[in-house]
Amino acid sequence: MPTSDAEGKDWSLERFERVKPETVCDIGPGEGTYARLFRPAHTGIWWTAIEIHKPYIAKYKLKNTKTRTDGYDEIHVEDARESEDHLFHRDLVIAGDVLEHMPREDAVALLQRIEAAGAWNILVSLPIVDSQQGEVDGNPHETHVHQWAADDMDAVLAGFGGKVETVRGGTLGCWWWSRRA
Repeated sequence: MPTSDAEGKDWSLERFERVKPETVCDIGPGEGTYARLFRPAHTGIWWTAIEIHKPYIAKYKLKNTKTRTDGYDEIHVEDARESEDHLFHRDLVIAGDVLEHMPREDAVALLQRIEAAGAWNILVSLPIVDSQQGEVDGNPHETHVHQWAADDMDAVLAGFGGKVETVRGGTLGCWWWSRRA
């Protein structure tokens, strides 16, 4: 679904406020949960979205306009696995409830590309319980392809060095990786 469970959002917002990024890339924003949650906490940020399902842009009013400023300044309609690396050279890259929608090896390769491209911080949120899901509203990209274990994501992000913080709820796990230890 293009929405996200509320678990970990307050925890993520605390880290966001601590870092105060100036540039953010949100991979698979869906309905724009993170932009709408984080924008009021820190203004003057350039928000980039990479959204694979074009209909979500209009449906969820993801684009910033003169009357709506809680969306994205720049939107790329594409699969993040095929995005140019420069889109990941940001103060923060968010992979919120998106990595479960691709094979594990693709998700790990994407995270490695994000780190190698120079992201200073990476926020990951994903289900850590069995969460079967198929196509939603005609969007085949909503299918859950891989069921993550929290310890597996711990190991993936720890492999980058830096600092990893995590919180595990009853449904979601959230990780904040930072290049600065």
